[in-house]
Amino acid sequence: MIDFSIPSETQMLLESLRRFIKEELAPHEAEVEEVQYVRPELARELRDKAKNLGLFAMGMPAEVGGGGLSAVDMCLCEEEFGFTKDALVRRAFGAIPGSLENCIGDQRERYLLPAVRGDINVALGMTEPNAGSDAAGIKTTARRDGDDFIINGSKHFISDADVADAFIVTAVTDPSKGGKGISAFLIDKGTPGFTVGRIQYMMGLRATNHAELVFENVRLPKSQMLGPEGSGLFQALSTINKVRLGMVGGRSVGMARKLLQMSIDYANERKQFGQPIGQFQMVQAMLADMATEIFAARMMVLNAAWETDQGFDPREKVSMVKYYASEMLGRVADKAVQIFGGMGYCREMPLEQLYRDARVYRIFDGASDIHRVVIARSLLKNGRQAL
Repeated sequence: MIDFSIPSETQMLLESLRRFIKEELAPHEAEVEEVQYVRPELARELRDKAKNLGLFAMGMPAEVGGGGLSAVDMCLCEEEFGFTKDALVRRAFGAIPGSLENCIGDQRERYLLPAVRGDINVALGMTEPNAGSDAAGIKTTARRDGDDFIINGSKHFISDADVADAFIVTAVTDPSKGGKGISAFLIDKGTPGFTVGRIQYMMGLRATNHAELVFENVRLPKSQMLGPEGSGLFQALSTINKVRLGMVGGRSVGMARKLLQMSIDYANERKQFGQPIGQFQMVQAMLADMATEIFAARMMVLNAAWETDQGFDPREKVSMVKYYASEMLGRVADKAVQIFGGMGYCREMPLEQLYRDARVYRIFDGASDIHRVVIARSLLKNGRQAL
């Protein structure tokens, strides 16, 4: 028998999250959207409140101080995160790169444990101007010099670079090995030769700022290498499935649920020609389409998350989730604007913000087009077994 029920302890966690988001985060959404950053004192306040409730670093392993949540539970939490701004989620609940789990020895005391406690922020620096979906195409280099490495190159679109205390940076240590010649390094802010460049302001997700990183003869001891040499790309790819399931799949479902609820409320309240617009069949059709697509995406997310928790490797399903959930969110956002009409296009309404925020989900963590290629290649190679 397949059991789709949510355990009582998970239900309690989700109720706590909803209450926290409504009472602690929602009041700051307008300010954060306007000024495009989260005030440091507000970030500390939100983090401390979340920590007191056991809501910080929920996706990190319990043995290092995290919440130890399963992939399924984390996806359900990400749904709730979709009801507020990404920047507030990051500051309140933590945005800790999974690659930090590869820390050993002194690295654990300097980076992993402080990040899980919320004492420091760590950002992941992979993307480059000529290496987005092609993660193996990075040009930043790490050249050996005795027991040190000399890093040169640049990154861009690095989330949280403006608030990070340290960075996980990928660089080519052996060009002859392709993706297997990429290593990861831990680099502290303020290291000589390392500069956090200009903030690259985006159309949406305001206050989740992205910035350039510049490396000019940055000297690092080998002790700053994260994991074995040549494992940098593997580290990133080994954790990205959970990111795609939660931060893209689960978050897309949550954002779409919020858009649907807003549309239902408006369709019941807004009157034209003497009756609520929800009585018009074309509006009803849009609401029905939105609800059906959300349901389908949610089942896909939870199924792939369940397989992840069982120790399977559902990489093709994760690609399907990333592709379908992000595209679903775009369609739901577009229908919501159509239902709201002119008010949906007005900056005074939160719908306009959500519409802008939704667009990037089809791009980051692998554009939809790339995931369609991954899915198709798997089908052609493995046939029905790919499903």
